[in-house]
Amino acid sequence: MRFVPGAIVCVTLLPLAVAQVPSVTEEGVLNAASYVKAGNAGHAVAPGSLVAIFGSELADGLVVADSVPLSTSLANVSVTFNDTPAPILFVSPGQINTQLPSGTLASGADSGVASVVVRRGSNASQPRDVQVARYSPGIFTLPGTGVGPAVAVNNDDGSLAQPEGSVPGVNAQPARRGAAIIIYANGLGPVDPPVQDGHASLDAIRNAVVRPVVTVGGVEAQVLFAGLSPQFPGVNQINIIVPSNAPAGSAVPLQIRLEGITTSDQVTIAVRE
Repeated sequence: MRFVPGAIVCVTLLPLAVAQVPSVTEEGVLNAASYVKAGNAGHAVAPGSLVAIFGSELADGLVVADSVPLSTSLANVSVTFNDTPAPILFVSPGQINTQLPSGTLASGADSGVASVVVRRGSNASQPRDVQVARYSPGIFTLPGTGVGPAVAVNNDDGSLAQPEGSVPGVNAQPARRGAAIIIYANGLGPVDPPVQDGHASLDAIRNAVVRPVVTVGGVEAQVLFAGLSPQFPGVNQINIIVPSNAPAGSAVPLQIRLEGITTSDQVTIAVRE
């Protein structure tokens, strides 16, 4: 997600105040699923998606939002992109996860630059520029690093589509060929109908305006649905049918292709023989 008596009090107060000024790391605003740096290999962060902001002195400690819709202030910390307040999922001294406001790009633009500022009480970080694009696909992973086991569940029983026993305390079963799985993703772009920033999507089914291509082990899957997850603000959901000819294994690459961007082949699911 620190008193010294007498004459030297004035000397110590200045460093203390400076230390509490938040700072955003250069190139420290990332897609919260893929963790690819904006500006690398054509990647950016997408309006409406979740982003991770890395830096120092961003907050006093770890605080997680406990209600929806998400607030634009949490534990005396706020974030703006181009002066627009952003809904916040959690804050910590080194990381903030927030939702990039849906209006960050100019109307009709496919890409641009946004200025991010973190405010902690009365102190504000220096602005940092971040590349923004309409689409920035990523798949959430269990390590939360952008690689490794995908957050994908079997539709029939809600088990994680990973090897049995691979995640302590979690029911995991390899996906079956021909069965449906649900993938939790990020950065799929605009949805129809639109949703207010920070809000969940329980009131309506919201489809991605542009449907992505999904492959399992390099084999294209049938996409049943792509849009917003009902429960989680800013989180995308993709429902697919695992191809009947998908390769079996404990770490089969799961990838999304959208508007010329393909996610990492290091994100995987398990597929049974």
